[in-house]
Amino acid sequence: MGQVLLDIELPGIKLFKKGKVRNVFDLGDSLLLVASDRISAFDSVMPNGIPDKGAILTQISLFWFDFTKNIIKNHIIESDASKYPAALQLFQDKLAKRSVIGKKAELIPIECVVRGYLSGSG
Repeated sequence: MGQVLLDIELPGIKLFKKGKVRNVFDLGDSLLLVASDRISAFDSVMPNGIPDKGAILTQISLFWFDFTKNIIKNHIIESDASKYPAALQLFQDKLAKRSVIGKKAELIPIECVVRGYLSGSG
């Protein structure tokens, strides 16, 4: 297990947006999406993280993007940090397994949460 990565700063790379779990950096013609180990619940970010959570979330997403690529196009340009542009190579240890470079797109502000079931007081 690795160290908990609660925030990602990449000096010299412009931060585009910081979300509850992911930081998005503007690379000009594309975006770099980096998943941290932050935990969020009910629109709050908890002070502790889960080691490698960002890497696991990214790898699950990449599996499904690859599995469905013959059905529908997706935004993934590159997910292998060793193949990222030279400006990002200094940060390869932080970016490996937890980041992707994706195409820019027009935002459609829709959020959806899907759960199999709720129990307890939910």
